[in-house]
Amino acid sequence: MRPHEIADMLRAPDSGELLKEASSVRDAVFGREVFQRGVVEFGNQCRKDCLYCGLRMGNAGLRRYVLGDESVVRAAGCVVRAGMGTVVLQSGEEGRGAVRRIGRLVREIKMLGDVSVTLCLGDHDEDAYRYWRDCGADRYLLKVETFDEELHRRCRPGQSVRERVERVRLLRRLGYETGSGLITGLPGMTPEILANDILELTALSLDMIAVGPFVPHPDTPLRRAAAGSMEESLRALALLRILNPLANIPATSALDALAPDGREQGLSAGANVVMPSVTPESVRREYFLYPGKNGSTETVADAVRALRLRLRKAGYQPSPARGASPAYFK
Repeated sequence: MRPHEIADMLRAPDSGELLKEASSVRDAVFGREVFQRGVVEFGNQCRKDCLYCGLRMGNAGLRRYVLGDESVVRAAGCVVRAGMGTVVLQSGEEGRGAVRRIGRLVREIKMLGDVSVTLCLGDHDEDAYRYWRDCGADRYLLKVETFDEELHRRCRPGQSVRERVERVRLLRRLGYETGSGLITGLPGMTPEILANDILELTALSLDMIAVGPFVPHPDTPLRRAAAGSMEESLRALALLRILNPLANIPATSALDALAPDGREQGLSAGANVVMPSVTPESVRREYFLYPGKNGSTETVADAVRALRLRLRKAGYQPSPARGASPAYFK
């Protein structure tokens, strides 16, 4: 597809056929199984100052935390016992001092059972990525958010698209199942920018793709901006599914932030993954990326059960598999 064709689909008066096609593509590859990734958000300290993110360094109102090793491994154990095939270690972006600790956590988690470990830890150098891979990390998610240089520069001060994309390519070369993604509806984003983002992301030939709407956070410079459109985000997800039939694509928590059935809508648009938080209740609310993220007061076990019930009611089957992308073996 050409950029103007994608932009036209993003603007079209009706998306029914697009979503239906994306769902058919997903079913042909993955069936109605939905892979589960338990996310341990082990710290909310960050050295970056991205304008849209509640964890940004400039947010002085956020109570910062870092879970100890024992707490992280215990949370990962909840993932294994709950029958989820992947543990995701996620945090704000920390400095070089955390590298050895992450490697140690990866090794300990891999000893808990037959699980994959995904890292979502931001920008680091080749030595760190290589070390974590050697320790047993299977996957790495590094979202670009937008490929538009000017919009990227505004939303992610001091950071460049080129450097971010080079890191994504480096992760592939190191043997990770590699993922990246977009935020739809960022202030200043147009259908033309999003169309180009969709094509640029597809050109990276990724194993994992994440896309979700912008949700304004009250303690960021973008607090007065309008939220991204659920409809536009679903269309982008559907287009990415059609263009990347073998990729794992989550129905993100940001969709739930805009609608009570947001994840179900994401699955209907072609997603095949859910990523429930298994962060301990004592700090879960402090991993406050945006309103609607980790706002539940349920226990981890109850939240996982509730999400699985939602999946089954919507006609999907929660899968215990590790769920590697078929694209990774091509």
